[in-house]
Amino acid sequence: MKIKICGITNLEDALASIEYGADALGFVFYPNSPRYVIPEKAAEIMAQLPPFITTVGVFVNEDPAKIKEIMASARLRVLQLHGDETPQACSTWKPVVKAFRVKDFVDLKPLELYKGVAAYLIDSYAPSSYGGTGQIFNWDIAVEAKKFGNIILSGGLTPENIEKAVSWVKPYAVDVSSGVEAEKGKKDLKKVREFIERAKKAAV
Repeated sequence: MKIKICGITNLEDALASIEYGADALGFVFYPNSPRYVIPEKAAEIMAQLPPFITTVGVFVNEDPAKIKEIMASARLRVLQLHGDETPQACSTWKPVVKAFRVKDFVDLKPLELYKGVAAYLIDSYAPSSYGGTGQIFNWDIAVEAKKFGNIILSGGLTPENIEKAVSWVKPYAVDVSSGVEAEKGKKDLKKVREFIERAKKAAV
């Protein structure tokens, strides 16, 4: 199982996450997010990362030309679309992770239309936010979503509940942001370490 630490805004958090065993780091390029990082800062961080780490650019309803520019300038490896992007928009990118916010099983219906994506990120629904809410949802929905392909479990995950979540869903990957923060945009490195250790333990 893969582990992604999202909402990286500084080199210290990035390097610590890697040292503790993270497989991927997420950089948010959505200006309305409290974890927004400017492309130049993200590129500066990534230039100092060791090899074999997956770097992910997170975008929300962004112009495709701007996505292409940022992905190239910051040397990102994977694109994550977290807004209302259409199946057609997703099909132009490889590899791409598409996020879906769910509160009921019926919310999985649109996944059928996105068969070309590399993975489906299942997150908690909140009317005023595209992610990072810290809220969990019914994990049975994520279990059901596995029939569509690779599932990345997100939404309200913490060091305290990650073992139960992994054992319950058995996802391809887990994604955490607010659950390991000291404050918005800054990680609590003790929580990061505990989260990764417990996630790996549960995945064995």
